Amino acid sequence: MLYRENGQFKTSYRSDQQIFPILQDRVAILALLLFAFIAVPMLASDYMMRAIITPFLILSLAAIGLNILVGYCGQISLGTGAFMAVGAYAAYNFVVRLPELNLVVAMLLGGVCATLFGVAFGIPSLRIRGLYLAVATLAAQFFTDWMFLRISWFTNDSASGSVSVSALDVFGWAINTPARKYLFCLSFVAVFALLAKNLTRSSIGREWMAIRDMDVAASVIGIRPMYAKLTAFGVSSFIVGVAGALWAFVHLGSWEPAAFSIDRSFQLLFMVIIGGLGSIMGSFFGAAFIVLLPIALNRIPELIGIEISTATSSHLELMIFGGLIVFFLIVEPHGLARLWSTGKEKLRLWPFPH
Repeated sequence: MLYRENGQFKTSYRSDQQIFPILQDRVAILALLLFAFIAVPMLASDYMMRAIITPFLILSLAAIGLNILVGYCGQISLGTGAFMAVGAYAAYNFVVRLPELNLVVAMLLGGVCATLFGVAFGIPSLRIRGLYLAVATLAAQFFTDWMFLRISWFTNDSASGSVSVSALDVFGWAINTPARKYLFCLSFVAVFALLAKNLTRSSIGREWMAIRDMDVAASVIGIRPMYAKLTAFGVSSFIVGVAGALWAFVHLGSWEPAAFSIDRSFQLLFMVIIGGLGSIMGSFFGAAFIVLLPIALNRIPELIGIEISTATSSHLELMIFGGLIVFFLIVEPHGLARLWSTGKEKLRLWPFPH
């Protein structure tokens, strides 16, 4: 009976088009943000923030960017790791060559470079789609793997390098502890999630979804496929590039091409599929599933008193992990976000049957 909108009248278009039209949802999101910004840094251990929560936030941001392209615009991409690598490497070069440049600005400029790279490899989407487009974006992954491992643009040094601790300074606020790194990433994720949600609800977001559902019909009603597809590639690449810069600067503390291999691209695609295509909330669910499930699978044998070797544990983890992915895709093809939405609808009707 607590999750009802009885008596919550909408008296304007603005109130009717809120992101969270139900008061209980707004209170829950506000409480969640307060808990994340205040309670988590005080309660969580350094290991928890450094090894689990911070990677979860950065991967969630990258999944949001990929979800805009795949879930909202319907353009399959297998080169997300490449866009992350471009954003990370560009931000790294900006910081190294312009030491006085603020870290936030360097990361945003890295996202701009990833945008240009993504739009360049998004041009084939104007002519091809489906599996052929997936292969075209896969070429971006192979191209960056070759480029960063064999040659180094803008410098004669090797492509990899360490990020100076002194560079992790934002307006005099040194990001030198796990708690500060967590808060830095959380701020980025909160801002970009809000921007992405508003974008998908705007006119350009409706154009993306029209292209996704039926591009021929969308062009008939006046939507320009070229504009819609390239803007989806640009916005997606920008967010993913910023996530790549966060991964290099905050999580790894170094620029390393191997961190953005094709495995990263598939990992992010699995997050979007499992979490829910076309759902910002689903990006967080998918990231949580991918990050937390392997940890839980490794801890279960220890908790129940079964001793197994490291190799066996690794193989069992892959087997169970793959089986659960297939199970979720069969039970709910629309992802965990759909299960969450269905649960909320049932809660609104409880305890009545209809």
